[in-house]
Amino acid sequence: MRIRVFYHDKCFDGACSASLFTRFHRECIAAGADYQYQGLVHRAGALFNEKEFDGDQNAIVDFKYSTSPKVTWWFDHHQSAFLTPQDYQHYLDCKKDSDCCKRKFLDANYTSCTSYLADIVKAEYGFDAAPVAELIHWANIVDGAQYESAASAVEMAAPAMKLTLVIESTQDPAFIPRLIPLLTEMPLAEVLSQPFVAELLPPLLDRHHKSVELIRSRCEEKNGTIFFDVTDQPLEGYNKFIPYYLFPQATYSIGLSKSSFRTKVSVGSNPWTKADPSEMVNLAQICERYGGGGHARVGAISFEPDQAERAREAAAEIVAELRLKNPMG
Repeated sequence: MRIRVFYHDKCFDGACSASLFTRFHRECIAAGADYQYQGLVHRAGALFNEKEFDGDQNAIVDFKYSTSPKVTWWFDHHQSAFLTPQDYQHYLDCKKDSDCCKRKFLDANYTSCTSYLADIVKAEYGFDAAPVAELIHWANIVDGAQYESAASAVEMAAPAMKLTLVIESTQDPAFIPRLIPLLTEMPLAEVLSQPFVAELLPPLLDRHHKSVELIRSRCEEKNGTIFFDVTDQPLEGYNKFIPYYLFPQATYSIGLSKSSFRTKVSVGSNPWTKADPSEMVNLAQICERYGGGGHARVGAISFEPDQAERAREAAAEIVAELRLKNPMG
């Protein structure tokens, strides 16, 4: 049996979810299956290629919903999980079906898809998640921005943080599929020590330190909101906590970056802010206005690579709105 596992690409939680799904599926569903991995990215236009759902079973983890009848499994925790109201209705209909309801799951209250997947397959299929507790712990920290401080997030002492750096920065399409199975087979420090992983780290750490200085030079903080534009630099995979490391008093940050396949507006909030949560803006809802999405505290919008001006206009509108709604006064 050939299982195709589609995951949120260049994302620690996406890779962890794919690895956890594999271990669960192998232990509880099909012991002799062959697993193949493919990353999915948020971009302008169609997110899925129907022809790629060519496995005996196809799974999507930590990514938006697909109505394709070829998708067997789906696990997600994003508020913006559905591209259209019709997609949401399709999911609701699935949950009424006795078979479908046991294979497709959503809960936006979970910090990480990895932790959600672990709880669901434990409850539904008796999967033992205890051996992968470290992975679940760090998926929650990384995806939920539950670091002790901005310094700990930016200085990246823990193996999981270094793995996150490599996962978010790699340009090799074969790297994450090679990494995924290891994440639930050995401790994260041992994964990091694998030669094909360890050799990538020194230049990436050097690039990371340079990105801190670049973002420092581009940042403008006003009324609790940071804005920076690095679209002229090859820097989409920067550490998203750098703005709060540089401006700890800020509540929100909006960053513009560019890659070969999109111009991206990143919209985030400071995990260490002292602001009253009830007074903070739902960032997923803002991003949804422009075709993006995410979570209440972090989101993004993808434009075509040649739509930099549209992206700048959207970013400027969001910056102006958030600066008028500074919960810290």
